[in-house]
This record gives sequence, C-alpha cells and structure tokens, in this order.
Amino acid sequence: QVQLVESGGGLVQAGASLRLSCAASGRTTMGWFRQAPGKEREFVAAITWNGYNTYYADSVKGRFTISRDNAKNTVYLQMNSLKPEDTAVYYCAGRSGVQLTTTPSTYGYWGQGTQVTVSS
Repeated sequence: QVQLVESGGGLVQAGASLRLSCAASGRTTMGWFRQAPGKEREFVAAITWNGYNTYYADSVKGRFTISRDNAKNTVYLQMNSLKPEDTAVYYCAGRSGVQLTTTPSTYGYWGQGTQVTVSS
C-alpha cells in the first residue's frame, strides 16, 4: 500500500516560486497532476522510481522541475515563474509500473491534493 501526502501549496503572485512536496512510501513511479475548477485533471510531470528519467507537460517545461529523495521518501515539484493559469489543486500520484505515463487512470495511488493559487 502506497500512501501519499502533499504539502507546500499556497497563494503567490505571478512570477513567484513554490515547492510542493509529496511524502510517498514505496518504490513507485511518481507523477504530479493538477485540476482547475471546471476542468479535467491534467498531467504535469512524472519521474521514475530511481529519479533517472523525467517527463513534463509542454505547459510547464522549463519552469517546473520534478525530483525525488528516496532516502526521505519524498517527491518534489519545484515551480518557478508561476502564472495565473497554473492555479489548480495539485495532486501527487503513484503507479507500480516503470513507464512514465500521463494518463490519470494509469496511476493507482493518489494524495488528497494541495491548492496552488497564482494571482496576477
């Protein structure tokens, strides 16, 4: 059983940075997703269990960085140059497979989400 707990969300101004953390037990491929009001949950970034491979949505490439510290059982999402359109509830998710996937249904474990609000 993989348990996920996110933290680090908040209210910031456009251009600011935030770092989200996800306490994740177990050796799994991890991803970050986000969901804005009235929109479907969308992929943000993913990382393999060993941290060697990452993948990003085009909308965040160059601004967000996913990383993990397996010694601390924690996955991070460093978000720089935040934009109002990044406003959403951010979820970390885990899957047992080794592939980096972007479809929410391929992830079997989910955290409760953390709100990120970016004001203009």
